[in-house]
Amino acid sequence: MALLAFLVLAWAAPISGAEILDRVVASIGDAAITQSEVEFEYRLERFLDGQWPPPAPDRSTLKVVCERLVYQRLILAQATPDLARDLRFEKTAAEELNGLRKLFSSPRDYQSALAALHLEENQILSVLSDQQKILMVIEQQWRPAATPAARDVVSYYREVFTPEYLRTHQPPVPPLTEVEGQIQEVLAQKNIDELLADWLEQLGPSRQVHFFGL
Repeated sequence: MALLAFLVLAWAAPISGAEILDRVVASIGDAAITQSEVEFEYRLERFLDGQWPPPAPDRSTLKVVCERLVYQRLILAQATPDLARDLRFEKTAAEELNGLRKLFSSPRDYQSALAALHLEENQILSVLSDQQKILMVIEQQWRPAATPAARDVVSYYREVFTPEYLRTHQPPVPPLTEVEGQIQEVLAQKNIDELLADWLEQLGPSRQVHFFGL
């Protein structure tokens, strides 16, 4: 899974309202992340995908969720004050919430899932808004350096796009001029993933990021 997609599946601040004394599974400086927070995050992610009730997670799944939760918080901490107050995210979050409701078979099922999570819609809106902020931080900080070189676009067209196209379509292959923008975006996303992975690896020690296992 691409790192960018991995990071933006969901964002959950500790909003469940439950104060449960349980095992610390990760930390960022003095801020602890508990097993119950990770389990709640997993359930919230499934809710946002319309998968309810969620299947019971195994340990490897919770490990991935824990890592994503830590990385999301590191990135969101990079948001500038202006970005944090940007009202455009609220509008986008409201639109996404409308789409989320349609993932459930009925309004009753949707409300039942909300109740099971002990959440209100305004809290879901906050989660969706923070998702958008994470994406914007990534765009602002890493997109400028992620533009692919022209030779990389040509190489991808010849070595990847053309053979993949011919496996599923009849000739002729679309000319490069028709698919250049699409290829540029694929390569830019790949470059963003690499830049972001490097940043997270370098940032971890300075922020005293630790994982203690689930």
